[in-house]
Amino acid sequence: MKTLHIFNPEHDIALAANLSHFTAPHAGRQLRADLGWLPALWTEENDYILVEHVDAARKAYERLRKKLGRPVALFVDRQELPHLDIQQVNPWGWDAAVATDLFRWGVKAAILPDEELLAHYRQLSHRRTSAQLLPALRLEGTVGEALECATLEQVKNCQERWGQIVIKSPWSSSGRGVRFAVQEGWINNVIKAQGSVMVEPYYNKVKDFGMEFEVDQDGKVHYLGLSLFHTKNGAYIGNLLATEQAKREQLSRYVSMELLDDIKQRIIDNVQLPEYVGPFGIDMMIVNGHRSSLTANRSPLTANLLLHPCVELNLRRTMGHVALNITPSDDDHRKVMRIELTDHYKLSIRLLR
Repeated sequence: MKTLHIFNPEHDIALAANLSHFTAPHAGRQLRADLGWLPALWTEENDYILVEHVDAARKAYERLRKKLGRPVALFVDRQELPHLDIQQVNPWGWDAAVATDLFRWGVKAAILPDEELLAHYRQLSHRRTSAQLLPALRLEGTVGEALECATLEQVKNCQERWGQIVIKSPWSSSGRGVRFAVQEGWINNVIKAQGSVMVEPYYNKVKDFGMEFEVDQDGKVHYLGLSLFHTKNGAYIGNLLATEQAKREQLSRYVSMELLDDIKQRIIDNVQLPEYVGPFGIDMMIVNGHRSSLTANRSPLTANLLLHPCVELNLRRTMGHVALNITPSDDDHRKVMRIELTDHYKLSIRLLR
């Protein structure tokens, strides 16, 4: 089946805007232009990859293609779309803007989600999905709760209950849409635009990581692997490229593998994403907790550490998925995959020293 792939990294911002005709900020447009070739790292042979500049995409991809043992990719631009035999489309994430653009550029409406389905995907991408999943993941040794607030008064009640809080808009990109203090004007504006805000206790983070999954045509959730990533001010920086066992060994310094496996199984059993087919990721973190009945039976090294099992559920492909696609299953060398910005965005893979 001929598939068209698109890297639309502005997806999260487009969900927040909820516009069919949407212009991403400059950084998002540049990221898409510079790294539009990225789907070549996971596509099947003979799939199409939509890019802005075919020659530039070929040149950028060629730097990594031979090193990774990937096939030659079929890059196309928007002028070619009406003439291609495309049976399905796989963007980085589905939103009204990317669907509208694809239809305008010549992709058949029959293989694109309609307005109702796009609205459904958007609701599934709301941060309340993460909050609703949390209770099913709260095992001994975990922490995490979040409430949806539709008024400023409700936010202030959360502050009285928890002390220091984190306030998040329902839809936003990494590093944006998050406040660590009750900024009344901002909260009221988000509630007016998006209907509510999500509020949770502030946690003293020790380490970021995540788990990557996909949903098949039958609605079954499949685990793909761990994602160990780095952020700065909430923005993504890079991923560790290592075997699953190596990543488990690194995380075992912070959390028991038995707990991690229990959480993985609970996600598989409890995540419900009706009508959605494709990849999704769940961001997690290790946090500094307090000695209590929850931690009394744990080792001295991890007695103060707790697992937050669902900070975010990302209903789209993630850089963690990309990392899994290019990590050899038997390579003992640890590498790091980073997105670097000089005059342009570049993806680099280097040995971890």
